[in-house]
Amino acid sequence: MLLRFSAENHLSLRGKMEVSLVAAKLKDFDEGLIQTPINGISVLPAAIIYGPNASGKSNIIGALSFMRALVVSSQISGRPDSNIVRMPFALDAACIVAPTTLEADFLVNDVRFNYGFSYVDQQIEKEWLITYPNGRAQNLFIREGQQFAFGRKLRGRNAVIADLTRKNSLFLSAAAQSDHDELTPIYKFFSEMVIIQAIAMPGHIASSEFEHGTVDERVINFLNNMGTGVVGYRRTEQDASEFSRELTRNLTSLMQKFATSSEPAPDLSKFDREKDVAIELGHSTSDGAVVYFNMDRESAGTRRMLVMLSRIFEVLDRGGLIIIDELDASLHTQASELIFSLFSSSDYNADGAQMIATVHDTNLLSSEYIRRDQVWLCEKKPAGDTEVFPLTDIRLRHTDDFERGYLEGRFGALPVSGSIRSQIVSRKITSK
Repeated sequence: MLLRFSAENHLSLRGKMEVSLVAAKLKDFDEGLIQTPINGISVLPAAIIYGPNASGKSNIIGALSFMRALVVSSQISGRPDSNIVRMPFALDAACIVAPTTLEADFLVNDVRFNYGFSYVDQQIEKEWLITYPNGRAQNLFIREGQQFAFGRKLRGRNAVIADLTRKNSLFLSAAAQSDHDELTPIYKFFSEMVIIQAIAMPGHIASSEFEHGTVDERVINFLNNMGTGVVGYRRTEQDASEFSRELTRNLTSLMQKFATSSEPAPDLSKFDREKDVAIELGHSTSDGAVVYFNMDRESAGTRRMLVMLSRIFEVLDRGGLIIIDELDASLHTQASELIFSLFSSSDYNADGAQMIATVHDTNLLSSEYIRRDQVWLCEKKPAGDTEVFPLTDIRLRHTDDFERGYLEGRFGALPVSGSIRSQIVSRKITSK
């Protein structure tokens, strides 16, 4: 369960940016809040991030994705002499050489942990893991370059694993590859995060998500209730051509050659198969029969909802965190609100699942499922860096119209202030 995430010197996130999922002490409704064993601490089931285009919303999602990738793959995918893929703030010369820092607070098995690391192009400069079993901090390990210090509470082959940890990989990643009993659950917290950054979802990609499984009936029901006309699905198989299989093997070899620790080669093994599997969605005809269409004939919104909802229900069933860039892309307001409401419902979300999503749809601010502390605002400052702040930083009552206040520019994080028409007219006059 994520409590807090911060990033510094990643793309437009020049200074330390922090997003918290710890519930604030508000008079807003408290239905759906996730209770924790930490005295007085409740956690939000979902948070949404608003801001204009190019304000840095996706960079927050990207920073979490980078953190996950380094934890999962830095030990197994990197080469000893390769640089760590890094994207520091490029509009300040000092930031180019300064380290990037990623950090998270979270609960695993009801115990709070703080894990983070700082890195430059060539190496991990710092890495640490702190636990709070009784509310008091205990260092499990602290790393400075290739020097490691281990706390007495961390049992295992720590020194041996430290010797195997390269300067461009994380100790946590190396420990998981060595089946470290105490650190593997921390690794799994990151590896089991679901991150959806793709906006476009071509038909063959949507089908490939269901190669080895079925489509959840709850997803079909959701699509049907949203008026897509989808009433069912079927899986079809046909022999894969030898040409496509050989192409997949060659692409896999090429990508592995150029893989790095933070950008591992994508897994293309599912495309190297004897059978091609496709998903077709069923639609009712006027006489009650069902006709099946392949994915390319479905709308972009239907394809994206099919994949996104499948991942959402998986996370709701097992607990964990799903992160979605532009939740509302190709979706109607009511669909986005219904997705958000699933996380706020104890009936659907019994295991403390969480969602973080970037959005543009301001109608969500009028939703009965949104608390003030679940809304984060993102705007680009004059120097080109991103500022991120919660709606609770602004003096409001829970009965205020959040959407109207946002659109009036009272909170910032808008592309323009005042009338858009007046902005265009004034620029025309100036240009003459």
